Amino acid sequence: MLLSALGALGLVGFWFVEGLKQWAAQGRAVPDPTGRQVLLLSTGSACSAAIAYGLSWAALPLACTAQAVMTALLALLLLLVAGSACGKRIMRNRRRRRLRLERLRWHESQREGSPPTSASAADAGGGRDLIL
Repeated sequence: MLLSALGALGLVGFWFVEGLKQWAAQGRAVPDPTGRQVLLLSTGSACSAAIAYGLSWAALPLACTAQAVMTALLALLLLLVAGSACGKRIMRNRRRRRLRLERLRWHESQREGSPPTSASAADAGGGRDLIL
């Protein structure tokens, strides 16, 4: 139980530090903490699973069960964080694609509305061609 409490305390401390970083930025851009969160949660759940496996070998079923529950919770939290980051990335890419298509359509509409250029208009130099 002590190991589970230490793991939970470490996780709460990590999120507290990340919150302080965002608070200290006072509205300015803060580097995305998703990579650090995924690393923390994946190593935390892997370590918790290894501890649970060791406790099962030591014939401590209650402690093993507590560690297994902690592992499952960390894995669930990892899925939520990764899913949220993936959703944000998908939405950002869709928005960029939509804006790109709107810009392309706008440029095409500008080309259609302008009068076509003729060869005589392009040769506005009075008929003088530069021959090299």
